[in-house]
Amino acid sequence: MKKLSRSKLIKKLDKIFSIYIRTRYAKNNIAQCFTCGKKDDYKRLQCGHFQSRRFYSTRWNELNCQVQCAGCNVFKYGEQFIFSKNLDIKYGIGTAEKLYIEAHKIVKYSTSDIQDLITNYEMLIKQQI
Repeated sequence: MKKLSRSKLIKKLDKIFSIYIRTRYAKNNIAQCFTCGKKDDYKRLQCGHFQSRRFYSTRWNELNCQVQCAGCNVFKYGEQFIFSKNLDIKYGIGTAEKLYIEAHKIVKYSTSDIQDLITNYEMLIKQQI
């Protein structure tokens, strides 16, 4: 099997992680947007990030990433204010602030770290199905 480049591994992890995020609370394939409450098939929803994906320290953080509809995630730029309020409601006051601080830390993932995350999330997805 051909070894994937680092950028292709990151892309693969993003895809697998997105599936995990969108299916982890889904019931009968139906998930709910974290910011507006819209319900839809998880395949039509997205993995929204409270702190931008450009921050690798929180890119694959399960608290930082929640299900969002395209309306909230793309057209309303992630609804960051509502996202932060809902994070604090669901996970405890101060969660959004902690994620903001965490996002600004420099983190370097090795190629093997990325491969381990892919393996881990593939396993978690299989457990959900």
